[in-house]
Amino acid sequence: MRVLRLTRLVLTDFRTYPALTWRPAARISVLYGPNGSGKTNLLEALSLLVPGRGLRSARNADLPRHGGSGSWAVAARFDTPEGATEIGTGTPPAGAEGADRRVFRLDGATPRSQAEIARRIAAVWLTPRMDRLFQEGLSGRRRFLDRLVWAMEPGHAREMAAHDTAVGNRNRLLAEGRHNRAWLNAVEDAIARHAVAATAARLSLVNRLNEQVTGGFPQAHIALDCPIAERLAQEPALAVEDWLRAGLEAARGRDTAAGSTGLGAHRTDMLLTDAATGLPAAQASTGQQKALLIGVVLSHAGLIATARGVPPLLLLDEPAVHLDTGRRQALWDALMALPGQAFITGTDSETFLPLRGQADAYATGEGALLADTRFHAEVPVTPAL
Repeated sequence: MRVLRLTRLVLTDFRTYPALTWRPAARISVLYGPNGSGKTNLLEALSLLVPGRGLRSARNADLPRHGGSGSWAVAARFDTPEGATEIGTGTPPAGAEGADRRVFRLDGATPRSQAEIARRIAAVWLTPRMDRLFQEGLSGRRRFLDRLVWAMEPGHAREMAAHDTAVGNRNRLLAEGRHNRAWLNAVEDAIARHAVAATAARLSLVNRLNEQVTGGFPQAHIALDCPIAERLAQEPALAVEDWLRAGLEAARGRDTAAGSTGLGAHRTDMLLTDAATGLPAAQASTGQQKALLIGVVLSHAGLIATARGVPPLLLLDEPAVHLDTGRRQALWDALMALPGQAFITGTDSETFLPLRGQADAYATGEGALLADTRFHAEVPVTPAL
């Protein structure tokens, strides 16, 4: 299988790092240290190199280092099947318009769209916040699902952005009492087209994930709680679009009173159950939920590797928390078997000792990384150019 390897990461005034240049030497990198030492900041930096708001969904204003220049930058070099490529992101140059936005650079130039970057690299991640995925509202589960879809189909991000813009426009027209039939028909047509396209992409991914098998973790079954998805399972896409347009038109009065649009891709929920027992994730223990999520993330990484021919970066923040000894060993075995590059964090280095000889480890703190000599992978990745 073709490989994708991070060979150099450079941080400038990002979070707790004034300046850092790191050249990962192994396919698996362990980052450990006390809370607040900068472990997650490194994973977040990597997650910002792909489209989206990163693993913390942070505001741009939260990313510059406190006490720094006010700007920040993350830059990386990757070995890809097409050769070395450089990707960077951060605040715009001084004097540029939109100083509060984030810009990208691809091999020294501004990419035409973020989809160009998404075609070069993909990343999937697991964070402690996801441990609460099934106790919180459906919006968090939907965002989790959409990140999985984006990694497979970069165009999904455009579909959802266009859908959400159309929903916002419809809500505004209804709230302002501007029930112009032509205007509402136009925005409802846009909602229907983009909602059906986005839901079809979600369904495609869910069906493929449900066919994946990851050893050592419970097989998860994913379903969509979504009337659009139910229709798509029975009817052609164009017929579902017609049904959705009619439903939006009929609901104008109700949605005006509610102040929101009640039908669309923004109402989808993701349901997760243990395929073997039928136990819903919402009723499972914390450890069972974590095992199910890890299984989904690892299956997704394997699906990307098969579909794209290149494995994604795997970012696991505190993955061993809530896992028993057997599940932890299953995780280490899975990481050693996967072809992709993985970055793992934790507070206790002893947790990761089973990875000696397969991983390098670094203690984090004071804006620096200190290599742990107890580790050292036997087979390093291609060194940085």
